[in-house]
Amino acid sequence: MRIEFVCKDPESNPDNCPSVYRTDRDSWIVQGWVVSDPEALAELVIPEGESAVEIPDRLLRHFLRQEEHGVNQ
Repeated sequence: MRIEFVCKDPESNPDNCPSVYRTDRDSWIVQGWVVSDPEALAELVIPEGESAVEIPDRLLRHFLRQEEHGVNQ
């Protein structure tokens, strides 16, 4: 799998997280804060091999920007 860095949260200095990456498999990799709140986890159905991360709203515009510009690797 090849990944291309898209963006990081500009308010995340100095740890570069959360971040968004685009893959060559027509998918996304999201680096974010581990969801560890027991009440939140109780509401999620997370299959084995998956995890949940949290990202701020301000990163979502980067998903749309990539699709609007026809980025499909």
